[in-house]
Amino acid sequence: MYHQPSKRKRLINLIAVYTIMTIAVVSIVTVIVLFMLGFRLNANGGNLEQYAFLQFSSTPSGATVTVDGAVIGSKTPNKISIPAGKHEIMMWRDGYETWHKTVDIKAGTLTWLNYTLLVPKNLSVEVVAHYPSIYATLASPTGNSMLVVEKSDTPTFNLVDLGSDTAKNTKLVIPTNLYSESTTVGVSHTFQISKWDDGGRYVLIRHIYGAQDEWLALDTQSVASTKNITRLLDVSISDIVFSGTSGNVFYALVSSDIRKLDLSAGTISKTFVNNVSSFDIYSDLNVITYIGMNTDSVPKQVVGIYRDGDDKSSVIRTIPVSQTGPVHIATTHYFNQDYVAISEGKKVDILSGSYPNTTSDNTTSLKNIASFNTTEDVQKLTFSPIGEYVFAQSGAYFASYDLEYQKLASTTIDGTTAMSQLKWLDKNYVWSDRDGKLTIREFDGANVHTINAVTIGQDATLTHNGRYLYSINKTVADYQLQRVRMILP
Repeated sequence: MYHQPSKRKRLINLIAVYTIMTIAVVSIVTVIVLFMLGFRLNANGGNLEQYAFLQFSSTPSGATVTVDGAVIGSKTPNKISIPAGKHEIMMWRDGYETWHKTVDIKAGTLTWLNYTLLVPKNLSVEVVAHYPSIYATLASPTGNSMLVVEKSDTPTFNLVDLGSDTAKNTKLVIPTNLYSESTTVGVSHTFQISKWDDGGRYVLIRHIYGAQDEWLALDTQSVASTKNITRLLDVSISDIVFSGTSGNVFYALVSSDIRKLDLSAGTISKTFVNNVSSFDIYSDLNVITYIGMNTDSVPKQVVGIYRDGDDKSSVIRTIPVSQTGPVHIATTHYFNQDYVAISEGKKVDILSGSYPNTTSDNTTSLKNIASFNTTEDVQKLTFSPIGEYVFAQSGAYFASYDLEYQKLASTTIDGTTAMSQLKWLDKNYVWSDRDGKLTIREFDGANVHTINAVTIGQDATLTHNGRYLYSINKTVADYQLQRVRMILP
C-alpha cells in the first residue's frame, strides 16, 4: 500500500535534486569557461593545461595547414588551440610555394596568422603595355591605377586602369593654360609626379620651369579640372600633402611654415608650426608630424605633432643640434591607441598613449613602451599601412617592431646595388627592387620570394583583389608594363 512521503522527506529530496542540478550547472559553466580560456586536458600527463589559440587565413584561401608536421582538420580560413611554446607552422596549396614560420605563443593568447600570401610556383610574366621610354611611375594607394610618365619635359601622363583583368591605358595631357611659361621659348620644363590622394583620384605634380616651380593637383578623372595650386593662392610651396580626398584641401610648407590650403574657399590658414624643415601627414586622422628648430637662445631640433583643429602644435622631443645622425618621426593610431616613433641616428623609441592636449602641452600622455637600435643611421621611419608595425630602414637593412606582440625582427636584403626605399605591397608585405629583381617578403623578413626582373626606381603594385602584381621592366627595344598572376585561375 502506497504511503505519501512526509513533508520532511519531500523537502530533503527536493534539496538533493536542486543541489545536483546546481552542481551540474556550475560544472558545465566551469568547463565552458575553462574551454573558452583555452584550458585542455593534456593526454600525455593527464593534467589540465591552458592552451593558446591560432587563427589561420591565406590568400588565396583553401590552403592546407600543418602544425609541427600534423595536418589540422580544415583548410584556411580556420583556427585551432594548441599548447603554448614554439611551433612550426606550414601552409600550402596545389600550384603554390609552401609558406612556413616558427611561432612562439603564450598560454591563453590568440595569435593571428591571417596574412599569408601564397606565391605560385610558376610565375609567368605577361606584358600589358609598351612604352618607348619611361621617366617615372606611381601606383595609386588603392592598387587600382598606375601613372606612367614617358618624358619629364611634357605634361603628358599615361593613366593605366588596373581594376580589371584588361589593363586600359588613357593619355592625360594637362592644358597649356594651367601651367606657367607653357609657350615661352627657351624655358625648360620638368613635370614630377609626387603623390596620390588616398581616394586614388588626384595626383600632386611638381612643375619646374626654369629656376622656378609650382604645384598642380592633377584630376585623373577630368584632366581639364586640374588646378594650379601655386597660381590660385599666389603662394610659394616647398612641400605639400593632401588632406582628405576632395582634391581641394592640403597642408603645405610655405617659407618653413606649415599652413592649410583650401582651393574651394581660396584661403590660406595662419601658421600652425614655424621653422619646419620637413613634415608628413597621417591622413586617417589628419595628424601632422614635423621636424624643425626651436626659437630659443640655444638652438635645438624639435620633433612634434599638430592635429587638425588644434590651437597649436605639441613638441614631443627636443634634440641638441650636436646630435649626430638624422632624426625622423612617424605616427599612427592602432587599436584605440596613439603611437609615435622617433629615431635619432641608430636609436628608435616607440611611444604610446594619447596625443598631447595642446591646452596644457602635456607630453607625458605619451609613454615610451619600447626602444631598439639599428645597425646604421635610420634613413626611413614609418608605420605599416594599418599601424601594426614600426618599420626602420637603413640601406639594405631593416628592422620591424610588432606593436601587438611586442617583438622585434630585423634582416638584410641580399644584393650588390644601392637600395631604394622599401615600399609596402599590402598590410604585411614589403617589396624591393635591389639588383633589378622584384622581391617580396613579410614585415619580419620571412618568406622571401623573387617575382620577376624590374627596372630599378620604378613603382610596383598589387591590385586591390590580390590577383596581379604589376611592375616595369626595360627590354632591348623598349619599356614594358608587366604583370604576374598571383592568384591562379
